[in-house]
Amino acid sequence: MRIEEFLNLTAGLSVIESEILCTGVPSPASLKVQLSRWEKAGKIIQLKRGVYVMAEVYRKVELYEPYVAGVLKKPSYISLEKALDYHGLIPESAYVYTSVTTKRPGKFVTKVGTFDYRHIKEGLFWGYESVTFNRQTAFFAAPEKALLDYFYLRKRNISEGYLAGMRLQNVENIDPEKLLGYARRFNSPSMLRAAEITVKYMSAFQKEEKIL
Repeated sequence: MRIEEFLNLTAGLSVIESEILCTGVPSPASLKVQLSRWEKAGKIIQLKRGVYVMAEVYRKVELYEPYVAGVLKKPSYISLEKALDYHGLIPESAYVYTSVTTKRPGKFVTKVGTFDYRHIKEGLFWGYESVTFNRQTAFFAAPEKALLDYFYLRKRNISEGYLAGMRLQNVENIDPEKLLGYARRFNSPSMLRAAEITVKYMSAFQKEEKIL
């Protein structure tokens, strides 16, 4: 198969999964060999075994990295610092796409980004929403769940001083009742306490902003 034929075959795809692609071709083994050759020639980029994106010069679909994160590890959704950044809750940009998954944790350092995965038990795999860009659907934790995932997985000792140190901002994007409701679902006194402290901090923060 020539690269032009391959481009036509994968038209509209931003991420190429060889396992799915090979089900629609006459000679899957030959295609896998060709994929390896194209990867060595720099025409495609391997993100992990069996998952590729086209090199930028051949790319017909703008790559949406949050979608890539969901393909590399299923099921997963973006949370922690990257979701806090996405929702505007912290001032720093997060360059690592950190996700939570019910599968094994791991990290993929690729030419299109770094994708880190933290394990969470199945009973806590909820509180995310879908975002679609260029027909690519990604999953982000809701603001409240991103914050709680951060507290839970980073094992932080939460205080108003700690939240101030985080430079938590745009707190109007956090629903206090939703935050408390989500915290109760963790079935953990420390998580509920963290949520209560956060709500208190949010209230003080908003009052201070009004004064200023």
